[in-house]
Amino acid sequence: MAKNPAKDKKILRKGGWSAEEDEKLIAYISRYGIWNWNEIPKHAGLSRTGKSCRLRWLNYLRPGIKRGNITREEEEIIVKLHSILGNRWAAIAAKLPQRTDNEIKNYWKTRIQRRNRDFCSKIEPPAESEDKYYAAEVKPQKNNVSETDSSFPNSLSQLPETEESPDSTTYDHLPSF
Repeated sequence: MAKNPAKDKKILRKGGWSAEEDEKLIAYISRYGIWNWNEIPKHAGLSRTGKSCRLRWLNYLRPGIKRGNITREEEEIIVKLHSILGNRWAAIAAKLPQRTDNEIKNYWKTRIQRRNRDFCSKIEPPAESEDKYYAAEVKPQKNNVSETDSSFPNSLSQLPETEESPDSTTYDHLPSF
């Protein structure tokens, strides 16, 4: 007999987590541990996906996670490591104990990146007369040799002969092995 997928589908909850759901997940993991994220919601009595439970646990509910404002020292570390590592948030989070990669990424995107963008947009480019580098008008220079000048060689065959051709180069000055 074939299974009816519509019957087996359970309506999953989306959106924010309630305090009751958090308590269920914490109680289940503290009692049975982490073994299979796709099975945990079924056994814990949650109408969530395994991925949703895993992310909730790792980013919010796990013991030892430092929540709250990021300090000035942590921000300096984030900026310094981002200049070295780029957007490798997990590598940056490894250097900041008790902070998650998701929290660091969100902090970067919402605060530091926006602050830099706003700062750069407030800076106006200098007026042409104010900046000595842009004030001078660059004019194209005329070539000393005109295209119709017959003394200027148009091809390699018109170049004068040299004493040594590239084929006659010797390698006597190099050590032999």
